[in-house]
Amino acid sequence: MTTNKIIDVFPYLRVRNANAAIEFYQSVFGATEEFRLAEPSGRIGHAQLKFGSYTVMISDEYPEYGIQGPEAFGGSGSSIHLHVTDVDAMTQRAVDAGAKLVMAPKDQSYGERAAKVLDPFGHEWLLGSAIEQVSSEEMQRRFTAMFETSEEGDSCSG
Repeated sequence: MTTNKIIDVFPYLRVRNANAAIEFYQSVFGATEEFRLAEPSGRIGHAQLKFGSYTVMISDEYPEYGIQGPEAFGGSGSSIHLHVTDVDAMTQRAVDAGAKLVMAPKDQSYGERAAKVLDPFGHEWLLGSAIEQVSSEEMQRRFTAMFETSEEGDSCSG
């Protein structure tokens, strides 16, 4: 019996305006375009962007094939987490470029300063910068403590 192993994982974003999305991801997150396949009309069937050493694929919507972006469904059911050197500056750059601020940068119990933005194309991005090394056991202890505090009437800040 042969084993089939996963070699890599590539997020694939579908958007209403891939040209504008590529420009946004380049100017805000510093992504670099590896290549694109475009129709004569300009509609992008496939493009690959590098975010650091990771590839993210992107295409325009193709509703005739059931390929639609989050705007078609009223929002995104997933988030992409980018580790960055300065979460505050990256968050501000995203907002200045048209992203909606979902969660302002703040220190989190799991050892990151984190923020959330919704890009103009409906995708959610969790931006984070490491502020301390936290073991998985300590993360669990802190996570549990948040809910114990929450049950006593305090708010959960997780």
